[in-house]
Amino acid sequence: MAEPATKDLILDTAERLFAERGFAAVSVRDITAAAGVNLAAVNYHFGSKDALMTALFVARVTPLNRERAKLLHEAEGRSGGVAKLEDILHALVAPPVRWWLGPDAALSVSVQFLMRAYAETTPGIRALLEQDVAHLQRFVLALARALPRLAHDEICWRLHFALGVMHYTVSERRRLQALSAGSCDLKNTESIIRRMVAFCAKGFQI
Repeated sequence: MAEPATKDLILDTAERLFAERGFAAVSVRDITAAAGVNLAAVNYHFGSKDALMTALFVARVTPLNRERAKLLHEAEGRSGGVAKLEDILHALVAPPVRWWLGPDAALSVSVQFLMRAYAETTPGIRALLEQDVAHLQRFVLALARALPRLAHDEICWRLHFALGVMHYTVSERRRLQALSAGSCDLKNTESIIRRMVAFCAKGFQI
């Protein structure tokens, strides 16, 4: 098997196992056994389990953030450079919600892994989360243009709260099902996105 294919196989297998069981419950031997590769392959390609998890996090979050940036760029293009508040928030929340609740099972596994990464973070992933905020800075700038009355720190607070709404909706959907006795429709992804955008927009407008 070619080296890139082996590396991708390890990443895909690790993602599935981490998403199912959590980081602590999965060993390197579990990953190599499920992938059908020898133990040395992980060390060769990644060096350690923590490095593998960090590489996987980067590999999965990069296309997600690229899709967010694309939607934001399109929104700004439609509005002559100053995107509407609702369009900015849509660009922020729609990609992860579609990944998780949409029909593509592979993307659903990726978001489940990412949610685990946020909740059960390792030092490597924590460093990335704390330092790599360039993709969010684009949204801060877009929000500042859309809401010039708000101070920079206020925009950051409200963006932080909006991200919390998105993360909780994605990670705790079963609680909503129980709370609503099944009346809340979690199959209509676009309806969920519209509700989330409308709710968060009110928070920016008060």
